[in-house]
Amino acid sequence: MEQTVYLRMRHRVQVHPNETVVVGQIAMIVADEEIKQRIEGTVIRRVNMSDKNIVIIDLMKVINELNSQFKNLSIQTVGPSQTIIEVVYRKRNYSFPLFIAVWLLLFIGASLAIMNFHEDVSMRAVHQKIFYMLTGIRDEKPLLLQIPYSIGLGLGMVLFFNHLFRKRINEEPSPLEVEMFNYQQDLDQYVIMNENKESMKHIDDR
Repeated sequence: MEQTVYLRMRHRVQVHPNETVVVGQIAMIVADEEIKQRIEGTVIRRVNMSDKNIVIIDLMKVINELNSQFKNLSIQTVGPSQTIIEVVYRKRNYSFPLFIAVWLLLFIGASLAIMNFHEDVSMRAVHQKIFYMLTGIRDEKPLLLQIPYSIGLGLGMVLFFNHLFRKRINEEPSPLEVEMFNYQQDLDQYVIMNENKESMKHIDDR
């Protein structure tokens, strides 16, 4: 009797070197419990130290492996046709002085960028004019406006990035997180397309 199995490839998974990758790690499976457990334990690849950081598992390889091990199996697929396997090697330990140096570099760079922007748009002159319009007093350093403005600028950056240190302010993603997500999507798409080109090249060479 033919059994129907629904298969959806995951987008990206992480594994360690010398780890055995089974179908259950790279795909979501809907089937009878007995056949589901057997499919989930099916070995699809063994990651070794010669593999690079990224390994692409194609849906056709999974189907071919399942058809070779199971009889009377009707596989229905939905979703993406590849899974990106990220091989996580031992992370490097970064020194605290290096962290401080990078933090200072970014802090000074961001500060200079903000100051140069305010100089370009003559923010000081704007504050002086606003202060004169409100009070009728000419003041070269209208701290009554500049101090609240500086505090508001910092709070605005916190709200914009939606983080206070490691604490998230609300559940909505920040613009930076959205841009990082879009960048990761484009990067994954490039990796998949490049892998497909390499696979076709190997087939043509044969």
